[in-house]
Amino acid sequence: MSEPVLSLEKVSAGYGQADVIRDIEIDVHPGEIVTLLGPNGAGKTTTLRLVSGLLKASRGTVRYKGRDVAHLSPTRRARAGIAHVPEGRGIFFGLTVAEHLRLGYRGETIDAEIVYTYFPALRQLRDRPAGLLSGGEQQMLAVARNLARRPDLLLLDELSLGLAPLLVERLLPVVRDYSRERNCGVLLVEQHVPLALEVADRCYVLSHGDVVLHEPASRVRENPELLVSSYLGQSSTSEALAT
Repeated sequence: MSEPVLSLEKVSAGYGQADVIRDIEIDVHPGEIVTLLGPNGAGKTTTLRLVSGLLKASRGTVRYKGRDVAHLSPTRRARAGIAHVPEGRGIFFGLTVAEHLRLGYRGETIDAEIVYTYFPALRQLRDRPAGLLSGGEQQMLAVARNLARRPDLLLLDELSLGLAPLLVERLLPVVRDYSRERNCGVLLVEQHVPLALEVADRCYVLSHGDVVLHEPASRVRENPELLVSSYLGQSSTSEALAT
């Protein structure tokens, strides 16, 4: 297997003096989707913020393409090919779709045609301000503007937030296709467990800041009781998968 595009090695991080994640080890390879699951407060968003540089590790090493990136700012990590779609979308309501697809860091090449290849609906919406888009279209734009940067690592935080499951069912396969066709590693945090497991190659479960499960996503799909026993504490498998 190729060298991981992302490796977290015994990493701890948090806010103030309190660590939210402790000694976690996670890796993502080019062209694969890894989903990070767990209850609220488990440390999933903290992990994504750590990778994109919005949060510093208290100990351990974050490697991107084999390189320790502890000294790199969020801007430099983004220029190096790490794209982060945060919870809440992070778009500008007053800018049009086309204007979003021209936003980039100095010296960075933005490829809007990639966006229209994977999200053809945005071509017809290119002159519409983001504030006039539907929730699903806004989330599509949030992902698209990061794909336009042709990242090697894509961090996705709760794409389904505020959206109907049907819209997420359409969005996640596009992410999967992009990952495989462009050899982009994806670290996905998603509250809809079945949808996440459907597109993912591997699965990590965080509970109280610790990795308590690491399995191929296919095995977890076939044995959902693994999730129940690892962190959900639900009385039935059906309740677990509805979370």
